[in-house]
Amino acid sequence: MHNFRYFFGRLCGAIPTLLAIVTITFFLIRLAPGGPFDQEQTLPADVLANLNAAYGLNEPMWRQYLHYIGGLAHGDFGPSFRYKDFTVTELIAQGLPVSATLGAIAILIATVAGVAVGTFAALHHKSIADHASMALAVAGIAIPSFVLLPALGLLFGVTLHWLPVAGWTPGSAADLVLPVVTLSLPPLAYIARLTRGSMLEVLQSPYIRTAFAKGLPRGTIVMRHALRPALIPVASYLAPAVAMVMTGSLVVETIAGLPGIGRYLVQGALNRDYTLVLGMVIVYSAILIFMGLVADAAIAWLDPRVRLEA
Repeated sequence: MHNFRYFFGRLCGAIPTLLAIVTITFFLIRLAPGGPFDQEQTLPADVLANLNAAYGLNEPMWRQYLHYIGGLAHGDFGPSFRYKDFTVTELIAQGLPVSATLGAIAILIATVAGVAVGTFAALHHKSIADHASMALAVAGIAIPSFVLLPALGLLFGVTLHWLPVAGWTPGSAADLVLPVVTLSLPPLAYIARLTRGSMLEVLQSPYIRTAFAKGLPRGTIVMRHALRPALIPVASYLAPAVAMVMTGSLVVETIAGLPGIGRYLVQGALNRDYTLVLGMVIVYSAILIFMGLVADAAIAWLDPRVRLEA
């Protein structure tokens, strides 16, 4: 009952949080230099005035804000200023499945592989395998995505011709391999280091030593008794890991030419497409808030001593 009240309270609290994010983003993007109809070739004054009037940009900023909030209350994200044949809702519907697929696979690979590598390193503490695993983890954290993705494309796409370098064909798994690998490596490295440190601490616990003294198989001890408490720091890192993947997707989707919401957000910011940027920010914020709830639920499941309270 306490857990239900806690999650219900968090969901209710997400509404003012999203409203604050929308408000700050709304005014910040309009205070930035330039506008959605600024081009290399200056438009005639009457044409520019008609465009501003058509999209309500000639009204006071506070009135534009109220109109936008009123549209959001009815599920309307508004029209895109640059993609004139599409609304922001339609662009989100097109890009979100691509970004969600990319991000979900990257997080799954990062979690499973990171836990496996971290556990292996902890079980072989101070060995060559341990040092090699952590060295690779540091490299995965240090190399930025805008360097790693072109390097992988040069190796596996241009040199070996195994995978496409860029582009998107619906249903083609090959197009996602390099972007997924690029996005999954940094959180994989963090999760591996977290798992290793946590597993080493758990393996020193009295009940684990007792299990070893009773002669239980090592695999049984690790899987049944040590792994679950060792995953608590990993569960706490889930929301930051998703944030890292989402941030990386802005660069990866742009470089790889994937039609995801990250690419739309970058193009919207460059083009001063106010409504497009706001729509993508709302989607990203909602995903992060939801992942915070998932992380809390995972921690409560992994550690029965945790009791979430409203």
